[in-house]
Amino acid sequence: MTTTPAPTLPDEALERLRRQDAAAPAPGTTLTIAEVAERTGVSAHSLRYYERIGLLDVPRDPAGNRVYDERAYARVVFCSRLRMTGMPIRELQRYVAMVNEGEATEPDRLRMLLEHRQAVQAQIRRLQVALETIDFKIATYGGRTEP
Repeated sequence: MTTTPAPTLPDEALERLRRQDAAAPAPGTTLTIAEVAERTGVSAHSLRYYERIGLLDVPRDPAGNRVYDERAYARVVFCSRLRMTGMPIRELQRYVAMVNEGEATEPDRLRMLLEHRQAVQAQIRRLQVALETIDFKIATYGGRTEP
């Protein structure tokens, strides 16, 4: 039995990261919530939620509209990337609270990120073993894992 390899699709997550970096606003430039949502792939609903729970502090213009500068944009990207790694919202809140407390919390923030990094590395190792198992089974059935 011959199998046709599945078409290679672009890694959506990697593409999202590239778009986020390329779309960062220039210093002194501000963006609306809709523009930030479009550029980052984080919905306006999530952005408002992040603000409500303290992950973001976004100033408003005289009309009451949110105004995202490059710093707020960078925070959105950072939070979305940590969420992508599986960091729970509570941990993100804890991290942001420490950032807001100032430089004295840097050792605690570093420790938190190092611990999360170890957890992500362990998850990658588990996924690698799972992928190897899947590849083995595909080969067992006569299929190919490479195009």
